[in-house]
Amino acid sequence: MNTSALDKAIAETTKETGKYLTFTLADEGYGIGILKVKEIIGMITITPVPRTPDFVKGVINLRGKVLPVIDLRLKFNMGEIPYTERTCIIVVEIDANDETVPVGIVVDSVSEVQGISPDDIEAPPAFGSRLTTDYILGMGKTDTGVKILLNIDKVLDQADISKLTPQT
Repeated sequence: MNTSALDKAIAETTKETGKYLTFTLADEGYGIGILKVKEIIGMITITPVPRTPDFVKGVINLRGKVLPVIDLRLKFNMGEIPYTERTCIIVVEIDANDETVPVGIVVDSVSEVQGISPDDIEAPPAFGSRLTTDYILGMGKTDTGVKILLNIDKVLDQADISKLTPQT
């Protein structure tokens, strides 16, 4: 992502708040723009859905609405671990095909809402042309280290979103 595209993405994500919900996966810090987060819930029963990818854990019933749930560890190929009392589901809204899709993402633990100034966000490092990092908004420098700031709209691409419903 070039600098102007990074600046634009950061501006869109942080235009109102500059705040990110931070969380951990495999002892690494991540963040999602707070405007994308609808709520955080503790682990509840996830109903598996047959014929979906491994990272799709299933669906939950959240106040009468059925939401797909993905395990971010599995999506990022980090390997599965047993859920603990700190494991949470973050309900986010993903923009896809001119509509907003609510999705639950399972994370190891939620940390805090943290303000990160656009001046403290750097472009993701280049890993070569074979690895895409479009889903990384930038690297947020904080007092406690570096947070990988996710562009949650790009963590799941169109093909992934279509897989959130069972195949017939």
